[in-house]
Amino acid sequence: MKIAIKLLILCSLSTPVLAQVQSLQHKEEKRRYIVYTPAAYDKAPQQAFPVVFNFHGGGMSMAEQMLYTQMNGAAERHQFIVVYPQGIKQDWNVGFGMDYLAGTDDVGFTQAMLSKLKQDYRIDDKRVYATGLSRGGFFALRLAAELPQQFAAVASVGAPMPEPVQQHHQKTDKVGMLLIQGTADKVVLFEGKAASYLSAEDTFGYWRRHNGIEGVMPQPRLMPGPAGDVTQVSWLEQGSGAGGASVALIRVEEGGHTWPGADAFNIGLPIGKTTRAIDANEVIWEFFSRHRR
Repeated sequence: MKIAIKLLILCSLSTPVLAQVQSLQHKEEKRRYIVYTPAAYDKAPQQAFPVVFNFHGGGMSMAEQMLYTQMNGAAERHQFIVVYPQGIKQDWNVGFGMDYLAGTDDVGFTQAMLSKLKQDYRIDDKRVYATGLSRGGFFALRLAAELPQQFAAVASVGAPMPEPVQQHHQKTDKVGMLLIQGTADKVVLFEGKAASYLSAEDTFGYWRRHNGIEGVMPQPRLMPGPAGDVTQVSWLEQGSGAGGASVALIRVEEGGHTWPGADAFNIGLPIGKTTRAIDANEVIWEFFSRHRR
């Protein structure tokens, strides 16, 4: 908690106007989230802006997610709004450790946030996206399954498809899907975990089938890291035609449970290596920008 407070103070000092803590009441709980608006927002009063929800990992805070991922920089460059929600007890309901249906209503909280954002900001409701790291990535996949009519595309980092989400997935709407996973991730395994989540490759196949993508798989693009970087990235993407919902898997060879391009840090957990071959924020936005509701 002290770390989160210090980080939030640091954030406030560096971006006193652009990043603001907001709150709303949802099911007798006061829920909080940070909203970051790029400088262009005030300069274009008639313009509606895309919005990206960026969900923190388990045990993290909204401020830590903002400072670790550094997505605000991409928001400035590409002119979109970023929202960093705060989970109850620093967690998100994806069916692990709590009842999928009767546990915390994080899906309802997300809908409430989006409704309030549309009241308070100029939001382009055809360009609403979600991403997240680890537990936040799992939850972004739940949003893709349950709210496909609101989210045009989702990007999950270090989090393949949770089995509870797969079991409850009934909506047929297509959603753009980007998966980023390290092969040496020891926190969330690339090869999946029985009764918990699919492998990265099976998740890729699952969303290809859901989005109706057929045909021969293209060859992955190889993206070696800079000199001295032991990681290498392979990018495999397949689309469903003009204006369709693409599905992509970025496989980070020897990559850990980390946000590509972020500053490496050590919190006493086996999070592994951070690749420099790509900047996750740039890759995610490039993918999002090709998808509209």
